[in-house]
Amino acid sequence: MSIAETPKRPVGMHPKKFAMWLFIVSVVMIFAALTSAYIVRQAEGNWAAFELPSIMYYSTIVILLSSASMHWAYLGAKKDDMSQLKNALTITSVLGVIFLILQFIGWEDLVAMNVFFVGNPSGSFVYVITGLHGLHIVSGILYLFIMLYAAFKNQINSGTIVRIEMCANFWHFLGALWIYLFIFMLMNR
Repeated sequence: MSIAETPKRPVGMHPKKFAMWLFIVSVVMIFAALTSAYIVRQAEGNWAAFELPSIMYYSTIVILLSSASMHWAYLGAKKDDMSQLKNALTITSVLGVIFLILQFIGWEDLVAMNVFFVGNPSGSFVYVITGLHGLHIVSGILYLFIMLYAAFKNQINSGTIVRIEMCANFWHFLGALWIYLFIFMLMNR
């Protein structure tokens, strides 16, 4: 009696998800390089210490709330609750835009504190780090708008979960990245 082995299913990942994770790894590398350069440059001296604008604390709360609403959208898609999906994606998109507005207000506060992009490297680093993160937030908001459009066209459901899962993973990554950057800048003034 011969027992035929059934072939094991190879461990795999959707190609688009794999590409997204490669992109996320490259973004991590960019910010790891920036925060490393920040530490090295700070150690060289001529580094102006200043408080981060208080508005950045509020933007941190907003990004955390947006991550929660993004998870709510994902759960809505998973259980085919189109109303929940659409509402949650709308809330996440609005919170993403609010985050960007708060970041711009934070830049205005930095200028009011005489911290400029040109001048002391400490200010330059804060503008570059927050600006580059903001650029990634813009790409995340565009992704959210694409998902929102697809949701209103009823193109997202539990059977087509990959796209919303990718969007949620990217958005959660952006939120986690901001938390890291914010704490890093608080601890390394």
